[in-house]
Amino acid sequence: MLLRQHLNDVFLFVVAVEHQGFSAAAKQLNLPKSTISKRVAALEQKLGLTLIHRSSRSFVLSEAGKLFYQHAKNAVDEFRYAEENLLMQQQEPSGVVRLSASVPVAQYILSDCLPELAERYPKLLLQLEVTDRYVDVMSENFDIVIRSHFQPLVDSGLIQRVLTHDKIIAVAAQTYVMKAEPIGCPNDLVHHQGLWSDLQMNPWHFQHLNGEKQTVRPNVRFMANESEVLKGAVKRGIGITLLPESFCINELSDRSLVNVLPEWTAGSVTTSLLMLTRRGLLPSVNITADFLVEKLKR
Repeated sequence: MLLRQHLNDVFLFVVAVEHQGFSAAAKQLNLPKSTISKRVAALEQKLGLTLIHRSSRSFVLSEAGKLFYQHAKNAVDEFRYAEENLLMQQQEPSGVVRLSASVPVAQYILSDCLPELAERYPKLLLQLEVTDRYVDVMSENFDIVIRSHFQPLVDSGLIQRVLTHDKIIAVAAQTYVMKAEPIGCPNDLVHHQGLWSDLQMNPWHFQHLNGEKQTVRPNVRFMANESEVLKGAVKRGIGITLLPESFCINELSDRSLVNVLPEWTAGSVTTSLLMLTRRGLLPSVNITADFLVEKLKR
């Protein structure tokens, strides 16, 4: 009886942290707020530790609380996994899946995929936080993190699954190409206006289909470290920029933008899905990850 009560208190503590407060946890569990607060207080008393610093306006984990939460969350996830596998193998998936993605990934990759997934599984609650800052999968309680990167990711102990591998190309508006000097190879770009994403203004490195390499530094005409801003600028015909091909696929299709060096690429960008091993075992998380991998496979 004591063990069961203790496990119940641990579960209530985990849910309270997941929802960042007793009120939200009470609403999620359909329990009185006072019940959850009292049970967490009882857990703290049993442990002899303060897990949460709380007031009427704040709910903050103590250092001990952060450590305890990591282990408690893993234990609760194991129970959730067992329960979901037993009860949901042949049923529609449900539950919360928390995702984090950078702004470009959200705009160009997830904006169509996630609504389709939500439509397919109405009981699956997808929570996407869009941010370009570094996020810690475990401490910030994310199930899935999706990031684009130019170099291979370091081995962080997380599951890594590649979603897309996209070549970077030099694009310009038709209006710019019609009035500018001809472009036959990257070296010709020294005579052209460059729209830069790299605020350090590092040179552009190109490779031909035959392996030949050229490095060039176009004239600086515009600078922005955000892809949508760069695409808007290049569509106005003020210069040439480098973009992942998928980011401008619609404009390439309708010819409002053209690949000015179709036999050359300026590197590539890989988009990967990261998740914790244990959370990856949860059916709802697995379904989300598998859907994204399959949907974006190319």
